[in-house]
Amino acid sequence: MLKILNKIPEELLSTPPEKLEDLLGAPTLIHMQGRREEPLFLSTLLHGNEPTGFIALQKILQKYSDQELPRSLSIFLGNLSAARHAARRLDDQPGYNRVWPGTDAADSPEKRMMKQIMDEMLSRNVFASVDIHNNTGLNPHYACINVLENPHMQLATLFSRTVVYFIRPVGVQSAAFAPYCPSVTLECGKPGEKHGVEHALEFIDACLHLSQLPEHPVAEHDIDLFHTMAQVKVPENISFSFSRDDVQIRFVENLERMNFQEVPPATIFAFCRNGSNKLLVAKDETGQDVSEMYFQCIDNRIELKKKMMPSMLTLDEEVIRQDCLCYLMERMDSRNLDQSFK
Repeated sequence: MLKILNKIPEELLSTPPEKLEDLLGAPTLIHMQGRREEPLFLSTLLHGNEPTGFIALQKILQKYSDQELPRSLSIFLGNLSAARHAARRLDDQPGYNRVWPGTDAADSPEKRMMKQIMDEMLSRNVFASVDIHNNTGLNPHYACINVLENPHMQLATLFSRTVVYFIRPVGVQSAAFAPYCPSVTLECGKPGEKHGVEHALEFIDACLHLSQLPEHPVAEHDIDLFHTMAQVKVPENISFSFSRDDVQIRFVENLERMNFQEVPPATIFAFCRNGSNKLLVAKDETGQDVSEMYFQCIDNRIELKKKMMPSMLTLDEEVIRQDCLCYLMERMDSRNLDQSFK
């Protein structure tokens, strides 16, 4: 199901995301030659409702339309079927950022396609990997990494001093590439925000001009590092809402304002009908259920049990169903890391 091109179709520079499937017909990997041989790998539209990376990419291609790229560039345009409908994914599709090598997902054409892309990029001695996303809640721009090694953190802080380290969920693009090259996921705020496009554009252009990534530690004052401790989901059989009372969970209306705030114990996340802690399920980075470590239900209130920093909280109920409610993070001290790059 993968289309591979060695030249940018001219129409790509002006085609909106919802028309890409008409132009390309399938998920597409495009290779472009630059002065430095080892390519920067850039993926976007793994979620069809997150267009910022693609719009930034169009602007980069327009900038270099009449000049040589500083470095070779390989581009993967992902879920074009979902982009047609401005949807994260279609109902009959797996998540395009959950089926990369390392996934625990069942076999599928999409899973085989991601393996093909990885093999292709490794054969080209990929320089670095960047996956560009938007999110639906109120979040700052930040970068995610999957290994605590200096070049990965150097690449991340080129985008933002706010850096999140996680190893779960599995099957994400950045984790698949992390053993082979510096690799990051960029979170560029909500779709449609001009600043998100400009920020991604500046980052891509800076990456294209890098000769190498430093192997020394990032200066302490240049990084705020957080560790994702748990992913929080609403079980499929539990009804929820932000406004209705005829559900098992009614979340507080300002929930997304807790993102990237250090929230104290006893903070109310939601109100519940039956007093069960299991209305929210938190799993740690090994996949173990740690719900009772983080949440308690008292007098029909679901409260946080310990101080944590949420991220990715959203008011979009479809996204909560398709992905998760949020992640819970703790601050890390970058001075205590083993910073040796091996």
